[in-house]
Amino acid sequence: MKYYIIAGEASGDLHGSNLIKELKKQDSDATIRCWGGDLMQQAGGSLAKHYKELAFMGFIEVITNISTIFKNISFCKEDISTFKPDVIVFIDYSGFNLRIAKWAKNAGFSTRYYIAPQIWASREGRIEKIKNTIDEMYVTLPFEKEFYEKKHNFPVNFVGHPLIDAIANRKEVDSIDFKNKNNLDQEKPIIALLPGSRKQEVAKMLEVMLSVTEKFKDYQFVIAGAPSLDQEFYQPFLKKSNISLIANQTYSILQIAHAALVTSGTATLETALFKVPQVVCYKGNWISYQIAKRIITLKYISLVNLIMDKEVVKELIQDDLTTKNLSAELEKILNPKTRKIVLENYEELEQKLGGEGASETTASLIISSLNKKKCFFS
Repeated sequence: MKYYIIAGEASGDLHGSNLIKELKKQDSDATIRCWGGDLMQQAGGSLAKHYKELAFMGFIEVITNISTIFKNISFCKEDISTFKPDVIVFIDYSGFNLRIAKWAKNAGFSTRYYIAPQIWASREGRIEKIKNTIDEMYVTLPFEKEFYEKKHNFPVNFVGHPLIDAIANRKEVDSIDFKNKNNLDQEKPIIALLPGSRKQEVAKMLEVMLSVTEKFKDYQFVIAGAPSLDQEFYQPFLKKSNISLIANQTYSILQIAHAALVTSGTATLETALFKVPQVVCYKGNWISYQIAKRIITLKYISLVNLIMDKEVVKELIQDDLTTKNLSAELEKILNPKTRKIVLENYEELEQKLGGEGASETTASLIISSLNKKKCFFS
């Protein structure tokens, strides 16, 4: 069968690559075209567009790049029409994907959604668009099944979270060897800095994250460089002696990190699954933040706290993200008593997410539903 998969960010590329591997394992005739990144391409997908060309975040940033976004939408429709897939699989990236889904459904294509739009966070009215355009949805957060089925009468499949698989399949890292290869101090514990993957957010987040380094001379700070950004971009931030940059090795860094400062997003959940105490950070464009504050009604912004429905990790948002506050919170998670409590909560979090097999289950459900459809029409 022919599959067209659309992912628009680094996390989608990771999960898309694992889905592609499973689709190829379960369907020996699978032909896959995709929007994503290097990982999806390496897994066997024919890349139509790289996510590096799609990385616009925030309301202001989207508006200033609106012509490029519309060009991408037009290209996507044309590419799908030419490829003629048996199914289109959307991965996260809801602003773009729901636009394509509406067109695709009207054009007669079969549609699936993996890693559902977070309408429980904002713009809940989009449920009608989802109901009208998505044939099947595979959700990855435990509370999403109840949200969609009980609140909105829309059946979904809870498949577990693909990060469980991604982390379970990681390459094990030897701390001494890793530090040697990357010219890190063998004696000083690592505080990982995960500032995000887009230039505008990285610039904002690193400025504040690095402002605390002088107070923690007994530690070394390692910036996890994003695959979407060139290393040259980070050079202005590497002026102090206890700061290093390691690109495209976030999981390796987290395996040996003692603590982390993390920009809100999927990385907060990844950090928790690696059992690294963290402080969650967010500071955006002022106008974008003011708009977001008015449409997002959640108690928390990190997936860790949302899933646990309590404050497991401290969140420093916008004006609260200061050098003073960040230093104080980092000091807390370096304290053994606080660390113990955080790690106990992380264990409970992992249990809530279910076990391994999200990619395998999702691939199986997609193939099974397509086979049933073929049998019905044959």
